[in-house]
Amino acid sequence: MGRRARLKQGVPKTLDEFKKEQKRAKRKSREAEYDSDSPPPVSKKPKPAGTKAQTKERGRENSETKKSAKGKGKALDDDDEWGGFDKEDGDLDALTKFQFEEDDQGDIGDGDIPADDDFLGDDDELIDRGPKKMLEFSDESGSDDNEGDDASASASDYDSDAPVTAKTMERQSRALEKKVAREAELDQEDVAAGNQQGDDMEDIAFFDLPTAEEREKEQETGAQPPEELLRRIHDCSKVLSDFKRLANKDRSRSEYVQQLLSDMENYYGYNAFLTEKLFNLFPVAEAIEFFEANEVPRPVTIRTNTLRTRRRDLAQALINRGVNLEPLGKWTNVGLQVFESSVPIGATPEYLAGHYMLQAASSFLPVMALNPQPEERILDMASAPGGKTTYISALMRNTGVVFANDANKARTKSLHANVHRLGCKNVVVCSYDGREFPKVIGGFDRVLLDAPCSGTGVISKDPSVKLTKSEKDFLLLGQLQRQLILCAIDSINPKSDKGAYVVYSTCSVTVDENESVVEYALKKRSNVELVPTGLEFGVEGFTKYQEKKFHKDMKLTRRYYPHVHNMDGFFVAKLKVHPPSPKKKDEEEPEENAAPEEPLFAWNNEEDEAIMKEEQRKQLLRKKGIKLRPKTTSPHKQPNPVAVA
Repeated sequence: MGRRARLKQGVPKTLDEFKKEQKRAKRKSREAEYDSDSPPPVSKKPKPAGTKAQTKERGRENSETKKSAKGKGKALDDDDEWGGFDKEDGDLDALTKFQFEEDDQGDIGDGDIPADDDFLGDDDELIDRGPKKMLEFSDESGSDDNEGDDASASASDYDSDAPVTAKTMERQSRALEKKVAREAELDQEDVAAGNQQGDDMEDIAFFDLPTAEEREKEQETGAQPPEELLRRIHDCSKVLSDFKRLANKDRSRSEYVQQLLSDMENYYGYNAFLTEKLFNLFPVAEAIEFFEANEVPRPVTIRTNTLRTRRRDLAQALINRGVNLEPLGKWTNVGLQVFESSVPIGATPEYLAGHYMLQAASSFLPVMALNPQPEERILDMASAPGGKTTYISALMRNTGVVFANDANKARTKSLHANVHRLGCKNVVVCSYDGREFPKVIGGFDRVLLDAPCSGTGVISKDPSVKLTKSEKDFLLLGQLQRQLILCAIDSINPKSDKGAYVVYSTCSVTVDENESVVEYALKKRSNVELVPTGLEFGVEGFTKYQEKKFHKDMKLTRRYYPHVHNMDGFFVAKLKVHPPSPKKKDEEEPEENAAPEEPLFAWNNEEDEAIMKEEQRKQLLRKKGIKLRPKTTSPHKQPNPVAVA
């Protein structure tokens, strides 16, 4: 970007308008000086008799005034002052000399401040109204070799009312020469920098898209420097944001996208599959922000255990121990964000006493959407290590029952420890496969399913996701999540007066694990509908993604991104389970006016009794251990259907 582009500002006013404003400002300043302490202008009328004594008296007063005022400019002789002119002593020459000295001082008045501070003091309004280029030029001229000329003088060089002296003419000539030379330099710099393509190219460096051969050479020689990769990433994003204007006409959009994906893959350290999958979720500029946010750790947050303390008391206790913290946000009344701590935050006496739980801010959201109430039966299908389970127990005030299940039995140890430490007395810990839960136990008022996922929302905590996740992983996880959400729906008591809600959440941002799973549940269970989550913030879920179209109520779901909300990537959906709809009236009850249907066939009761007795006899023989030989012929004739008259 050239220097002219950096200095480019709004359209300045014309020179005539600027001169008029300068005149007006000078006139006002002179009138103010005359009204305050300056003597009136010299009258051309002859002085009356007996004025010589008065003239000397006034001269003596003016000399005393100038001695008392320190730093107010160079003192004048008594004969050169306003009141000391005598028509016999050459008053006209003295008056002319006084006016030139006044103009050379920049019209400051009595010389209260230097000329350099004129534009920084009382004349700020003049600067705002005048053209910006002139003022910038005046700053340049203030650094000239001639120490006597300053910025204030250059601003008044173009005043037509300025007295014509050798000094002012030289100043104007030098200013014009500087201006012409500076404009020539700026024009050359603009041409060299190539900034003549429009305002949109001001911030874009000159960028040539590498060809396929150059890409192969880069791969053979090794990765480019990180600075070069980052520059190309930003240049490609600029071009893709306004492709018609900024792109090279000989290159297609897909080439720019492929180059951007390749550079992002090398710069951020993702595999090619995951880079493209995450890139397609956002616009180009937002995708770069998402990748950048995954390189920054999320804030440390804790949740107050309301079963043992209050947030205010906990915050005061931790502050006394040297912890710098503040409330997490207005959307939660139990969260605290920790900035720094002089003690280990996971080993304080308050932590060991169960006053708080180390928990990510995004883990608050599913429990808040579930909104558990006292005296309810609730199931947490994947509960380890217990952050959400203990939060549910605290909201229920240790009433009702919370079934905390986790398929991994080894992880239930941490679940047990946290439940006991936080004082949750209404929690039952179990270890079953979530897909078996409708058979194990059911009839719950609410179910929370924080399903196993790929972890694309917590890359800042687990960078191994960048390279380990493949397309096969997403297919297997999607199948498991579909099975779990159906089991969660079946575990609900649809006739519950208190709830009958299912909350589905993942720490992933991909559509395959979120909207697609919820859409599958809506199609497989007709008695389920999406309802608002009750969360105050968040991005709406996708109702359309690439070639996929989802239910219109999918906008009720909420998405959370690290670059938008400064928390782990998360997805939350809330489902309401209704009682199964009864069959249609035509299928269940016949019409009132229709004749009752008669059976087409009937059975002979005598033959039925004979068959029943024969079966009872065989059962008795089997109990006694007698084996019966199969008969080749049927022991009895099959009952013949008898037509009903």
